[in-house]
Amino acid sequence: MTDIRNKTTLIASIFISFYLSACGQTDTSILPEVEKTKRVHITNERIFNDEASIPPQCYTRTEQKYNPCYTCHQLYDRKGEDRLNQLDDGSIQGSYIFSDIGVTNHWSNLFEDRSQWLKDVDDQSIRKYVATENYQSLPKILSDSGWTGFIPDLTNYHKGAAAFDANGLALDDSGWVAFNYKPFPGTFWPTNGSTDDVVIRLPKKFRELNGQFNRDIYFINLTLTELNLKNIDSVNFWNIDESEINADLNRDGKLSIIDTITKSSHYLGDASDEKIEFQQFPQGTEFMHSVRYVGTDIQGNISIPARMKELRYMRKVNVLNRYVIDSRYANERKEKLLEQVPNFIKRGDEGLDNGLGWFVQGFIEDYNGDLRPQSYEETMFCMGCHAAIGTTIDSTFSMARKVSGGQGWGYINLHGMKDAPNFNEEGGEILNYLQRAGGGSEFRSNPEIIEKWYKDGTPDVDKIQAADVYALITPSMRRALDLNKAYSHIVRHQSFINGRDATWSPVTNVYKEIDESTPPLDGAHRVYHWDMRLNWD
Repeated sequence: MTDIRNKTTLIASIFISFYLSACGQTDTSILPEVEKTKRVHITNERIFNDEASIPPQCYTRTEQKYNPCYTCHQLYDRKGEDRLNQLDDGSIQGSYIFSDIGVTNHWSNLFEDRSQWLKDVDDQSIRKYVATENYQSLPKILSDSGWTGFIPDLTNYHKGAAAFDANGLALDDSGWVAFNYKPFPGTFWPTNGSTDDVVIRLPKKFRELNGQFNRDIYFINLTLTELNLKNIDSVNFWNIDESEINADLNRDGKLSIIDTITKSSHYLGDASDEKIEFQQFPQGTEFMHSVRYVGTDIQGNISIPARMKELRYMRKVNVLNRYVIDSRYANERKEKLLEQVPNFIKRGDEGLDNGLGWFVQGFIEDYNGDLRPQSYEETMFCMGCHAAIGTTIDSTFSMARKVSGGQGWGYINLHGMKDAPNFNEEGGEILNYLQRAGGGSEFRSNPEIIEKWYKDGTPDVDKIQAADVYALITPSMRRALDLNKAYSHIVRHQSFINGRDATWSPVTNVYKEIDESTPPLDGAHRVYHWDMRLNWD
């Protein structure tokens, strides 16, 4: 173990212990008790895995032909379309390029047998646990403790779609907006253990016209943000009367009723002095991402339940100059080449600084199932994806995958959603993933996906193309219950630093230790040029 390399004041371990004792709003007698000696001690004084930002998926056995790596690591043609993210790490697809510390897979939860735990937790108990919300108590616990970071302020967020109107605007006047997006391939599919949603909030002046809240202005500014991030020219929208906001949105020289939003150099309303910076969100933009259990009903329908596994928060603190971003990506490439371990600055209660303009903070279940702030090491887990991979746009995923335009403003709904192709590829994204990854996750450990969507060892193209996203990536009721039970074992042991994947049988397609002489993917599967943006047209 080594001391945390932190440039600001640490939250002492006793501070975390306060949260563990202060919580306790949830009746967890329905879950088996675990001896204290078998629980992981949560501390901010030391870390156990200096490479906690390397996700478990990076230890997958590719067997020189299975490539799930392309969804995170990408090369882009600099002579073609411009792109903010110039990390260009696609060459490491299927390669095991780690530091001396990173060659050891520290995610030991992947190799644990939880089959007895699944027997000890009955179906009715896990249903009750998952249906019990654990969000509403968090703001008060944080406020009472003197917490100086973000305090969740979205009323009834635990209720999912019921907290928003038809276009995703929060009903509590908080300014949060939900949007509909396609879950990222692999781990984030509900069939692999979690449901989720994402909400965004732009700063106050982006929501106002002449000092007053203006719904049209807010959604136009949100859509201009979407256009900028996706680098597209226009999207369909609902009818807007340009004369009411005194803005020529479609650039036709007159004010009329239009249903298209066109790219602009500046935002509108009281934010009209704000220039739109290429593929960056405005300073002050906030995201909340709730990662939840897999909800079920007696009929076997899969839904987003009240209980949250995690609540993740990001705030855009700086809009950086392009040369600064390029320099930081270049430095990241150099550190990778030198096999240096990552070092993130802790910004007190505001979380970790990703070095690209964002602070990242997370909350996760404590022993009793209530949400608590993550430790430094637990938050490092988030940084691997939100700091230094080539596929992201402004360090984020979800907005680039939003259903385009007006139709995409509203709470996430996979029913009827088509398997839209990516910007630069033919064929549905899910179909392509199943062909390249060799299964329904990076670990190829989901037998239900194989049974449902493969035929004679290869994806059943006709069957997949006839299905919607809901059918393709949601589990059966039996699998959903078992996934929830398996994850509750991790919660009860507080062993998040050992992995968060809801597995109950030891995985076999993952290395415990990397032999650096292991060959990379062969030429036919070596590098897929992929763009996570989706062509909804």
